[in-house]
Amino acid sequence: MARQRPPDFLDRLIAGATKVFAEKGLKRARMSDVARQMGVAHGSLYNYVESKEALFYLLVDRGAEPVRGWAPKTWPVRTPSRDRIVKRLREQIAAAFRLAQLDAALERKTVPDVRTELEGIVRELYERTERTREPAAVITRSAADLPDIFKLFYVEVRRDVMARLTRYVQSRIERKHFPPQLDPSAAGRFILETVTMFGRHRYADPDPQPLDDTEVRETVVRLIVRALVLEQKGT
Repeated sequence: MARQRPPDFLDRLIAGATKVFAEKGLKRARMSDVARQMGVAHGSLYNYVESKEALFYLLVDRGAEPVRGWAPKTWPVRTPSRDRIVKRLREQIAAAFRLAQLDAALERKTVPDVRTELEGIVRELYERTERTREPAAVITRSAADLPDIFKLFYVEVRRDVMARLTRYVQSRIERKHFPPQLDPSAAGRFILETVTMFGRHRYADPDPQPLDDTEVRETVVRLIVRALVLEQKGT
């Protein structure tokens, strides 16, 4: 007779593994750390995943925003190759960070309202960053020890977002929407780093402040727009 799995076990496994990998990274984490975090016997995890690499792949395959009722096709999840982990991670990051507002702005020939345009870009980037902050913590901590994941996240993904933001700033300087003295690369990085700080890193602050998440987001949006958009004469 097949072993019955507790209905909440997958959610608990995901939560426990996310916390452990975010703290230690894939290289340093142990299955016993995850079992301890969950409050279950170490051996029980192997009914679900073959190894810690399989558990890491489970997090990656699930994605930052999984569909309702998602579950692996087969149990236990088998140990994947590192290439398979990186390939699936690349797919999931690309899906999570499709920045439609930014891409549309880069294609736009005329800009009727740059303030509204920039608000949309920053708000979309902030919301994606905030929603994916826990998986991102797992990836960035693991990237510290694993060159292939470091290359994917920092060299490929992060540089690509900064390059797109830089092109956007440059184009709006050329159209005289942003101040001409701005350095496009610095301004693009200013947008990304400010959003990352408030949308992700502040949640890991050891001395967190009681801030309303919506108010924080909207304040960040307003401040970035005010810093970059030239005031029109007569306004």
